Amino acid sequence: MTQSSAPVTREKAPLRHVLIVGGGTAGWMTAAALARLTRNGETRVTVVESEEIGTVGVGEATIPPIASFNGLLGIDEAEFMRRTQGSFKLGIQFVDWGRIGDRYIHPFGGFGVDMEAVKFHQFWLMAHAAGAKSPLGDYSLCTVAAEMDRFTLPGDDPRTVLSSLKYAYHFDAGLYAAFLREHAEARGVTRQEGKLVDVTLRGDDGFIQSVTLADGTVIEADLFIDCSGFRGLLIEQALGAGYEDWTHWLPCDRALAVPCEGTSAITPYTRSTARSAGWQWRIPLQHRIGNGYVYSSAHIGDDEARETLLANLDGAPLAEPRPLRFVTGRRKRQWVKNCVSLGLASGFLEPLESTSIHLIQSGISKLLSLLPDRSFDPVLSDEFNRLSQVQFEQIRDFIILHYKATTRDDSSFWNHVRTMQVPDTLSRKIELFRSGGRFFRYDDELFSEASWVAVMLGQGIKPSGHDPLVHTIDPRAVADKLAALRGIIRRTAQAMPTHDAFLARYCPAG
Repeated sequence: MTQSSAPVTREKAPLRHVLIVGGGTAGWMTAAALARLTRNGETRVTVVESEEIGTVGVGEATIPPIASFNGLLGIDEAEFMRRTQGSFKLGIQFVDWGRIGDRYIHPFGGFGVDMEAVKFHQFWLMAHAAGAKSPLGDYSLCTVAAEMDRFTLPGDDPRTVLSSLKYAYHFDAGLYAAFLREHAEARGVTRQEGKLVDVTLRGDDGFIQSVTLADGTVIEADLFIDCSGFRGLLIEQALGAGYEDWTHWLPCDRALAVPCEGTSAITPYTRSTARSAGWQWRIPLQHRIGNGYVYSSAHIGDDEARETLLANLDGAPLAEPRPLRFVTGRRKRQWVKNCVSLGLASGFLEPLESTSIHLIQSGISKLLSLLPDRSFDPVLSDEFNRLSQVQFEQIRDFIILHYKATTRDDSSFWNHVRTMQVPDTLSRKIELFRSGGRFFRYDDELFSEASWVAVMLGQGIKPSGHDPLVHTIDPRAVADKLAALRGIIRRTAQAMPTHDAFLARYCPAG
């Protein structure tokens, strides 16, 4: 008797109902992306949210992939910018991170132009070893334009320097959620008002069967998406996914957020200023500036943190500072049974590199690529969890780098992070860069080589040498190319309109 090895063919049972628990940025980004499921006439998508429960809504700065997400939804950029009071972002300016008095910009886009397959920054290192003084930022159009408060859309001709311009957005997260809600509801998504009070699990397999709202309404679904924020009402409280705490590497556990009046030109970059026990963000919008102090409660009291924040605003505060508490880390499993967690329900990495909204977007993208049918093949959730773990850990290491790469010794907080042990994955990258300015990306990392180089050099990690292949090119020719490139970049930036002028023409807020 023989057994057939042919695979068993079965009919797929498509999802009948997808329930998103929680609105805000995460919930409505997910709803807008999943609205396409309603086209088949078999799948419903519902968002349950309560007006009683506020959203965190502090994530107002993004990174370039957000433009792809909006494009996938068919959103017009100018309308999106008007509706969200948005501004453009060319990178992040870091102040007082390596040493007090230091500042540098981590730009979007790369530096210079590689020569004969040798990375550009290696030629910059060689030139500086020979006495050159020009900072690395002089070879980045994003950096030079940001320093001049100028902006325009990148060109289409890849032969021009303008094509190297990459950008993201600053926007009002609450307005963005409302904009996406309108987009999603127009495409068949249903909103259900209500506060979740209970979750019912199936007895045979522990899958979620339904949720119960405060008014007694019971909602059943096949796939549940937890966008309930830090509480993780489904993924943690109902399914016990577990949480991996990274506080020993990222000790900041609180934040205060406050908007203030804008009093000057709208800068086309986010600013992060290191403080005695953490750092302060500044995010310029068309109608206000978003500010916040991310800090370690073990190193500063709440009242002192509040005073520090309010003393360092551009204009008058428009509200009382709003407190937030968090534990940096991630769910050990972000997809459990028939529940996928997105946004703060899946984990939290402080917004130092504006990755919060991107992690929502990335989670949505993975879910769309691994969308289950009603059988919920575990290979799908396993792959989702594997990819999520890798991405969270890679972003974690990049954020830790900012704290580790410092010479500050002016407070107990900086003494702690400067001397702490870091993950081996990060330690190897730092040591490889120290030895000769080399860097290698793994598993399609989010942050490019240029990003790592910007932060390492910006915060004082100086390689002891450079790639010997730079010496295969005539040093005089290299010097001439560097000088020519600096000139082209500066002239290109000077020819751009001011950021304010571009906004007024392209997307003035009503």
